[in-house]
Amino acid sequence: MNCNTLETFKSCDKQKIIKTAGEQIWDAISSGKAIEETEVLARFVMLTFADLKRYIFYYWFAFPCLNPGDLTLCSLPQHLSERFISSQINTLLTSYDALQIRHSTGFFMISEDKESLTVEKLSSVKTYLEKSQRVILGFADPSNLEAYPGWTLRNFLCLASYQWGEKLQQVEVVCLRDRSKDGSRDISHSLVFTVQLSPLGNLTECPKVLGWEKNVRGKLGPRMVDLSSSMDPTRLAESAVDLNLKLMRWRLLPELDLETVANTKCLLLGSGTLGCNVARCLLGWGVRTITLVDNGRISYSNPVRQSLFVFEDCTQGGQPKAEAAAAALQKIFPGVSSTGHSLSIPMPGHTVVEAALEQTREDVKRLEELIEQHDAVFLLMDTRESRWLPTLICAAKQKIVINAALGFDTYLVLRHGVKKDPAAPLSPPPGTSDFALWSKAIPGHQLGCYFCNDVVAPGNSTKDRTLDQQCTVSRPGMSMIASALAVELFVSVLQHPEKGLARAETSAKDEHLTKDFSSSLGLVPHQIRGFLSRFHNVLPASRYFDKCTACSKTVLDGYKAEGFDFLLKAFNQPSFLEDMTGLTQMYAETGEMEVWDLSDDESSSSIDT
Repeated sequence: MNCNTLETFKSCDKQKIIKTAGEQIWDAISSGKAIEETEVLARFVMLTFADLKRYIFYYWFAFPCLNPGDLTLCSLPQHLSERFISSQINTLLTSYDALQIRHSTGFFMISEDKESLTVEKLSSVKTYLEKSQRVILGFADPSNLEAYPGWTLRNFLCLASYQWGEKLQQVEVVCLRDRSKDGSRDISHSLVFTVQLSPLGNLTECPKVLGWEKNVRGKLGPRMVDLSSSMDPTRLAESAVDLNLKLMRWRLLPELDLETVANTKCLLLGSGTLGCNVARCLLGWGVRTITLVDNGRISYSNPVRQSLFVFEDCTQGGQPKAEAAAAALQKIFPGVSSTGHSLSIPMPGHTVVEAALEQTREDVKRLEELIEQHDAVFLLMDTRESRWLPTLICAAKQKIVINAALGFDTYLVLRHGVKKDPAAPLSPPPGTSDFALWSKAIPGHQLGCYFCNDVVAPGNSTKDRTLDQQCTVSRPGMSMIASALAVELFVSVLQHPEKGLARAETSAKDEHLTKDFSSSLGLVPHQIRGFLSRFHNVLPASRYFDKCTACSKTVLDGYKAEGFDFLLKAFNQPSFLEDMTGLTQMYAETGEMEVWDLSDDESSSSIDT
């Protein structure tokens, strides 16, 4: 009986608990059930309370013993070897083992002849008594006291008195102990004695029940063990970190798949305000592998907004952000595998000069390797163009991508579509009740990426901008909100039966308020667009753009075919991506349409107007 609070443990009605257990034993005795199901005679109760935060455990055993009255001991206990000859002892052990194979039991009868002892089930006692043959009762004795048998003997003798007391007024009892002090197999030290029984056949009510164990001070009370000092602090931390998640699964979401979350390797590109908060939130969800990437150093303005850094990290030029963030995660929770990489991500619009060519090639290779080694990638950088290369690589490698971006009082969190074979069949996940609603939603592999809503290629967004214009200026709470939503979206994707291929659920027409959830955690939207000035979120969804400069088939095919040479063109040639995807042609066609839409009848004055 496990109690949820120490107060409940203390206030339990101990007398009622042991009486109830004793009545169950008595019912089995009076009905004869205990003859076949002898394990009921050894029923016990353990009352417990576990303080899982401090690793202190309270427990109290009760061994219910029926006490119908005094039992008269007719002979003092003696060792088995003093009562039986060696051949009888040997056959007793052999016969006992044979019975355990056929019918495992701790209570049995023994028949005796001159050379041997035979162990049989208790149901044979009645037959022997009807033939006036002598029987010996035996039980597996849990006691290690020299002259005292174990507590289960009381219930056994109560059974014998009730069922066979009329014909079995005096009975010899064997307390079988089959282990010696050194652990070897030996029954010669087992006890034998004779006891006088009193018939209980007329007894209608359960006898008095005793059996609460005394504590180390010799008083009736619970025992306590404190394991906190003997446990490894890292193990303690791991157990404590997982406690909240296990309580969620135990109390609220039995289907919550914590193992998948814990085993998902996460790569965080960007170790600033968003990166620090995302990493902290991933720890809370039990993610055990977190890799951070950044090429910056910690400045004096960072610690108040970036939760993994402190003032000392800013001194002496500032520590590298990625390495410092990874080390901070280790300090927070030693059980996490966190590493940091100082890495510059090449970007379109940022020309690669000849002197930097080999370093850029190495940076691209390291980024490709990191993305390949991880299951999910978070894009948490400051600029739009820095997200282009990871978006392209992740699309090519079919990784889960979660993107978070901030404005002053707005934020965007979205998941990229995970590319797959368009011809592959799609079927609703198990438990889908509204097929029509499911079929209208955009499939996960057709969802757009961060660049799919743009009709221009990413370029150098910091060019010709002052320092204050280059910095991301946001309300302080924005990063925490967006980071939390990014992680929660990521975990909801993992809990969905289709994982990254989950269809997009939106807030259109308030369908999200009534629809059935496919993920145990609720909706799995494509995008979350937040407006802090109105404390409002919307959940739009959009399909991928066939002229997208990051994830379209044209761009992916070019990257797969040419590799770094393709990327170099994107870095150095401003119109390369727009030309190859058809955006340039689309601009031209749009311009021509605007001209031809003018009527010949319109005057120049109306045009000027």
